[in-house]
Amino acid sequence: MKGWRSKLIFMFIIYFSGFATAIYFLAPEPESEPGQESKHRVFQTSFGNFDSQEFVNSFNSGMHKCIGFGKEAAFHTGQYIKEKSKDSELIKSVSQESNS
Repeated sequence: MKGWRSKLIFMFIIYFSGFATAIYFLAPEPESEPGQESKHRVFQTSFGNFDSQEFVNSFNSGMHKCIGFGKEAAFHTGQYIKEKSKDSELIKSVSQESNS
């Protein structure tokens, strides 16, 4: 896309496709024929047997694992930075002694 015209056309396409998607999702659902389930009911039945307490426990344990991993990574990163700073100070002191 070299020119401003092609960029403008591309932006119009993106804008109007997003607008069309919003209209599609906000439009009222047509009346379903007898014997045919609506999309909303299908969605509810697929998540109807969802156990929220099990999800909460699983999420909580996963979150604690992530926090523990973050703490451990921060500790090791701090040690690494301290080692490198000591090495750089040692190198500076050796180079200053050799210059004197």
